[in-house]
Amino acid sequence: MERIKFVDINRFHQPIREELLEAAARVIDGGVYIGGKEVKDFEANMAQWMGVREVCGAACGTSAIFSVLKGLGVKKGDEVITTVHTAIATAEAITLCGATPVFCDLEPGYFFLSASEVEKKITPRTKALLPVHLYGQPVDMDAMLAIAKKHGLPLVEDCAQAQGAKYDGKYVGTFGDAATFSFFPSKNLGGFGDGGAFTAKDPDKMKWMRMFSNHGRMQKYEHEFEGINSRLDTLQAALLNVCLPHLDKWNAARREAARWYDEAFAGVKNIIVPKVLPNTEPIYHVYVVIVPDREGLQSFLKTRNIDSGVHYPMPLSLQKAYSRFNQGAGSFPVAEDACAHMLSLPMHPAIRKDEVETVAEAVKEYLSK
Repeated sequence: MERIKFVDINRFHQPIREELLEAAARVIDGGVYIGGKEVKDFEANMAQWMGVREVCGAACGTSAIFSVLKGLGVKKGDEVITTVHTAIATAEAITLCGATPVFCDLEPGYFFLSASEVEKKITPRTKALLPVHLYGQPVDMDAMLAIAKKHGLPLVEDCAQAQGAKYDGKYVGTFGDAATFSFFPSKNLGGFGDGGAFTAKDPDKMKWMRMFSNHGRMQKYEHEFEGINSRLDTLQAALLNVCLPHLDKWNAARREAARWYDEAFAGVKNIIVPKVLPNTEPIYHVYVVIVPDREGLQSFLKTRNIDSGVHYPMPLSLQKAYSRFNQGAGSFPVAEDACAHMLSLPMHPAIRKDEVETVAEAVKEYLSK
């Protein structure tokens, strides 16, 4: 039986392969690998696509968050509220600023940050809110924005897994004071290595963030302050420029694949499919289900040559890296329960309906035992 890959990047890049090769060749022939026209073009194209004033490329999604938080003045002694269920990069950016990540549990029934839990965690030391549009499912932005406004806090949207998702008809990343993106290869807009970007509404803060990500300068050898080296390289920008016009189409294909899964699992016991918040348009970075025996199902799928994944096997509170915060098992019951039972099924823009049906039949066969 042919293997069903979790993500088949080569398959959905195949139709644009020649464009990608031509873009790479132009960069190689031009000999400019840092900065240059391709980076400026991509930043302008992404900003136009989103409908924002400006976008700045970054070396990766982690450094994009770090640059934004630094630009918002996050420092030692501050607290930034975020979700306990996300990739560690979200929290790493907070601690890199010297601040403390204040974790919150999930909204029951969803995989995103609970607004009611956020409200409970705000203190005089809270400097910013950092919700994550996880798995391509938008956060309840009305609730988050209301909290941010009530307490006078900046809100940063982590859109690493949700580029192209919509909330009330607008792209995520356009609601908060700032937003960050990742171009890790498996992302919905994936590059061919590491890469990221950020945007901010305040022009002065955006200028500072751009300078910070480029050694604290706008001009070569003229450093106004110390920064970091976090630049999107020319080759990545050129390749992302080829991919960006296809993103909405790729995301639509993911939604169609999710619909196939939803229909296949309708009425099936012992499985919970992704719940979609009203007035949102998710883009299914991954398709996550909740099942009683995740390990058993994953092993069974492997015998059928079907890939799967776990995102993420434990909340950040239980990671050794954050043991210093003394938040042991039971501190975040919704997230901990989800982490113990969630499984990500194959999902990408080029997945075929027959492959989704094969995966679904295998899942149902296991659950029926």
